Amino acid sequence: MNVHPDATSVSPTSATGKTLRGTLWVALLLALGGSCTYALIHPERMPDRIGEIVEDVTGANAHPVKLVLPPVQPLSAVALIGKEMFYDKSLSASGQQSCASCHNPDHGYGPIGKFPVQLGGPHLNLPGYRPPPSLAYLYRQAPFSIGPDAGETDTPVSIADQASAAIGTQRAVKSADVTPAAPAMVPQGGLFWDGRADSLQNQSIEPMLNPVEMANTSADEVAGKLQHAAYIDQFKKLFGEGIVSHPDLLLSEAMFALGRYQLEESSFHAFSSKYDYWLQGKARLTSAELRGLRLFNDPNKANCAGCHLSQPSPDGLPPVFTDTQYEALGVPRNPALPANKDPNYHDLGICGPIRKDLATQTQYCGMFLTPTLRNSASREVFFHNGIYHTLKQVMDFYNFRDLEPEKVYSRDASGKAIKYDDLPVKYQANIDTSDGPFNRKPGDPLSMSDQDINDIIAFIKTLNDGYKP
Repeated sequence: MNVHPDATSVSPTSATGKTLRGTLWVALLLALGGSCTYALIHPERMPDRIGEIVEDVTGANAHPVKLVLPPVQPLSAVALIGKEMFYDKSLSASGQQSCASCHNPDHGYGPIGKFPVQLGGPHLNLPGYRPPPSLAYLYRQAPFSIGPDAGETDTPVSIADQASAAIGTQRAVKSADVTPAAPAMVPQGGLFWDGRADSLQNQSIEPMLNPVEMANTSADEVAGKLQHAAYIDQFKKLFGEGIVSHPDLLLSEAMFALGRYQLEESSFHAFSSKYDYWLQGKARLTSAELRGLRLFNDPNKANCAGCHLSQPSPDGLPPVFTDTQYEALGVPRNPALPANKDPNYHDLGICGPIRKDLATQTQYCGMFLTPTLRNSASREVFFHNGIYHTLKQVMDFYNFRDLEPEKVYSRDASGKAIKYDDLPVKYQANIDTSDGPFNRKPGDPLSMSDQDINDIIAFIKTLNDGYKP
């Protein structure tokens, strides 16, 4: 039988070949699908380039780390006394103010509200001078010093001598892409905006004696209130019945208890933000948050990480988002600050008026402690004078300060912006003009677009504690 050459015919051999090829394609696709699924679940186990691609697509950390976190355990007996004191309003002259009034645990142990300072005094009607800084994440704060760590020494070093030795020392440029080394001769460490307290114990007594805060007239008055506190029996159990007969000792142990509470209570250093979980590979950032993180760390864009260190330490300690150093940023004068009604009043930070011991070290005038950015998205007042109320305003300041100062500062009679209007001209050489984004010159493009700023803010919000992965 003749078959026309155009007629269709199927041989057993060709059918088997097609079936085999189909099976191989299915197997290949399944393998690829399985590999992709595995890569999506475990980007850290992929080669770097693949892991980074998966990070871009999914927001998963391609390089997770194991963080060394503070222990979470029951409070000691002395810390429990500190907790009672932290919330005790009877220790104030007004009877209406406790430590928690200005350091609210639901706001990162910072203040509530947009008023630049808190009210205090005997009748709770006197304004303070600066917004309260957060009490969170101070557990690793070193005492105030000038220059790199001196290491073990038997000879006490005078802060004034350190400051004098640092005169003329060129300051190091802070860049987000440079691993921090031992700092040059710069102020660092300490508590409060000006670093005047060297321990949580010393810091605790100052608000109690400040006339515009808890407003006790003397240490003896504080001790007298402690003698009648509801928890005085706990002091007696720990330190003996005689503690009530020794006001100085009672006060010392009480401030120690407040310090211990802040060190032992895990919520002061919870490390429970989305970013902490992301660092450990337990959460995924959105595309905006991931872009914001990269802009935060980009020395040619925001350069935030130049001062607000964002990476774990080599030994696994989680970042606290500050280098604990001091900067003069030249933020604008805040007319809403009651003290600023006096045109001759200037808050000079390290060199006064609240701190007294470095008043003659004018190379530090206008410098304030770089605060942690953790929980900063829950704040409503920013910088030492509370000039800004939103993170957007803060970012705009960094963006416009030198390139479009008319958007930042007050103006003179001719309409010209008065740059650095909250710092006397003789101290303006202290202002940072070398670290990005403050290293741009007129005519340069802005370091950040509006989208960049929105993304950075999205990332900063991942630093709020209390995230549930």
